[in-house]
Amino acid sequence: MRTYSLDDVYETRKRRDSWWTVYFVDPVACRVALPVANRTRMTPNGLTVLSLVLGMVSAVCFATNHLIAGAGFFYLSFMIDCVDGKIARLKGTGTPFGLWLDYVGDRIRVVLCAGGLAYGQYALTGDVRYVVLGAAVAVLDLFRYVNAPQMKRVREAVREERQEPDPLSDPDPLLGPDPLLGPDPLLDRDPLLHPDPLTGPDPLPGQEPERAALGRTSRPRAFFRLFRRVNRFLARHRVRSHLVSGIEFHAAVFVIAPIAGAWALIPLAALSGLLLLTNEVFLVYRMWLFTRRHGAGSPQESREHVLV
Repeated sequence: MRTYSLDDVYETRKRRDSWWTVYFVDPVACRVALPVANRTRMTPNGLTVLSLVLGMVSAVCFATNHLIAGAGFFYLSFMIDCVDGKIARLKGTGTPFGLWLDYVGDRIRVVLCAGGLAYGQYALTGDVRYVVLGAAVAVLDLFRYVNAPQMKRVREAVREERQEPDPLSDPDPLLGPDPLLGPDPLLDRDPLLHPDPLTGPDPLPGQEPERAALGRTSRPRAFFRLFRRVNRFLARHRVRSHLVSGIEFHAAVFVIAPIAGAWALIPLAALSGLLLLTNEVFLVYRMWLFTRRHGAGSPQESREHVLV
């Protein structure tokens, strides 16, 4: 049986991931994955089930008002959930059923932990706001994981209509490359050979009407130019541009807030939920720009495509 090295495990890390995973989970998960790969026969599906069990333990701790223990078990659950993907990529033992199990297990863990937090705090204080908190966390999580695959479907539908290959296709629509940013920001681009229609140079005198017709004023161009620069910086550190996505939302609600204390549950959940919604709105806006830019061959056709 092959013996793996830590460098082999590092190669299984996603090219870009959430900042919470990159800085607070991967350093631990990689070192856990190494002995699991070399000294055990644990399968990715077995690790996923273990992750779900730890998530259930976390929910019980939250329901019995052991907040710090609940936060610790939630972190362990998520960390093991990262290990299963690394083992699958390291040994090539991933399966389609494993993808489904991982996805469903994540949703079950979040719903149970949200319910545990709501029940525990409501039983302790009688404050109905904690019931609203649990419901809001579950709904936001489900919205996030429903919205992302739907946006991926829209992108694929546009490319299929134009009969273009999708260079950014990824088996994980939530953690893969950003579908709306264009080419890999780490690749060197020649702005003269591959101009960016959102962040490229100002249009020539005869092009202003077309750019204006698509709503690409100087202010959005400047914003996306700044966004790309920030995105390149983050990409060098393997961090996605989605700074507040589902993973950060879970970390704030189920790890950071419980460790800070019960007083922090509602404020941190509300703040992280607002940031998550803002991120989702931004993603939808960029998807809208993507459909307008790629939906048809001319500005008039693009406008008709959007209206339809």
